[in-house]
Amino acid sequence: MRHVKIYTGALLAAGLLAGTAACGSSSGGTSGSGPSKTAQPAAAAEPQQRQGGAEIATVRGRQIAVHRHKGDSAAWKTLSSPNEMGATRVFLVDAKDGDWLKVLLPVRPNGSTGWVKASDVKLTSTTRRVEIDPQMFTFTVFDGDKVLRTGKVATGEGGTPTPAGRFYFTELVRPPNPNGAYGAYAFGLSGFSPTLQTFAGGPGQLAVHGTNQASALGGKVSHGCVRVSNDDITWMAKNLAIGTPVVVKE
Repeated sequence: MRHVKIYTGALLAAGLLAGTAACGSSSGGTSGSGPSKTAQPAAAAEPQQRQGGAEIATVRGRQIAVHRHKGDSAAWKTLSSPNEMGATRVFLVDAKDGDWLKVLLPVRPNGSTGWVKASDVKLTSTTRRVEIDPQMFTFTVFDGDKVLRTGKVATGEGGTPTPAGRFYFTELVRPPNPNGAYGAYAFGLSGFSPTLQTFAGGPGQLAVHGTNQASALGGKVSHGCVRVSNDDITWMAKNLAIGTPVVVKE
């Protein structure tokens, strides 16, 4: 079991818990307006140094140039590190080509990719991934082909569905009240709500987080975020690295 380091400072938590994540519920308790001033950012498990699996690119400097095409001289976007939430910027690597890396970007529209120079990042790897099945209301954590953990989830309801796609964890927050609407931990995701351009003052970023309404697991109750039990999110926080791939099935 990996140790989870807790840091002082609340920039990350203030952003995620004050409404950056589109996680509220119309059926009881709005996650998007939870307390933030005393919440603490947390460091997730370290990436595994193994061959194979997914590669995670961690930005070395205070910003990184993202190019629309490999080899472009001019930057398409410049992204800061730490990110807007106060966490070190990471990307999920999609492909390699010489000195360039094609990476999945935490921007709209979901699934956006860009190219970064390999020299601007540090590469690590993980053989672990999370698969979420909105039809069955379940998640499964894999290590390669081995199932490590499964459990129930709650997803987005009505006009605020949880979008299908390939995402990754961008940050980890430890809320001030583990018995509150966000539960024991909240992982930010690289994806965004397809229907909410903003939510409670934030950009509608999605998250995977715990809950104080375990009875709602197995249904559609959120504004797009994925809820899991507090036991499950605590296990994830201790065993899954920032950058871990998350696949939400159709």
